[in-house]
Amino acid sequence: MELDEAYQNGAFIAGAAAYPPRWTETAAAFRERGLIEQDVPYGGGAREVYDLFHPARLARGLVMFVHGGYWKAFDKSSWSHLAEGAVARGWAVAMPSYPLAPDVRVSQITASVRACLVHAAARVPGPIVLVGHSAGGHLVGRMICPDQRIDGVSDRITRVMPISPVADLRPLEQTSMWAELRLDEAEAHSESLVLAQPSAAQVRVVVGGNERPAFIEQARGLGRAWQAPVEVKLELHHFDVFDGLADPDSAIMASLLG
Repeated sequence: MELDEAYQNGAFIAGAAAYPPRWTETAAAFRERGLIEQDVPYGGGAREVYDLFHPARLARGLVMFVHGGYWKAFDKSSWSHLAEGAVARGWAVAMPSYPLAPDVRVSQITASVRACLVHAAARVPGPIVLVGHSAGGHLVGRMICPDQRIDGVSDRITRVMPISPVADLRPLEQTSMWAELRLDEAEAHSESLVLAQPSAAQVRVVVGGNERPAFIEQARGLGRAWQAPVEVKLELHHFDVFDGLADPDSAIMASLLG
């Protein structure tokens, strides 16, 4: 398809195949030493569960991290270590799995993430910060769109950080993913962040300077549409742009939590 190459990441990252097993190993090591509730159900599906990481003291609030994988790959078990930075700063972190395409549509994944947010927010009082990578960046952005408003929860969301988000789904019509995701024009329109007006939550968009041009333009497009700052992390690519979430003293954590 015309844009397949534009949205390929691994083919343009040196040693790309080594990243997923390394994420899984690092994530498992953090779960071993962290204070964690595993596989908390938030819905009726087998993948509708999340891990809740707790700080050693009363939580300052809730961070929810939503993973990527083009809505069709991965689960929460590969990303646990990315909770470490927020936990060290005193925040609880919810990290969901969610049903994947093609078993479900993108709009159904959005609904699952919303259900997880409702469940986790009931468990942890205080402000809520949302962060997600790639497709996860799209999903956390959807949580502050008007059609996803949650009474008693939405007003608690203070900051949203889409990292390398797919903010406009319409170009995917020119990729093979269009069929895999079972997208149509109506859903691509309703699920595109750039066509929505977000709530008053503070938005900060992040993207790697060494990412594919399509992802840099997606990030900048979201920044323009939502009048949000876009932080371009020079030297970083799609598979390491989020690494700083594991470090409480990193620049990305300073942007996320102040």
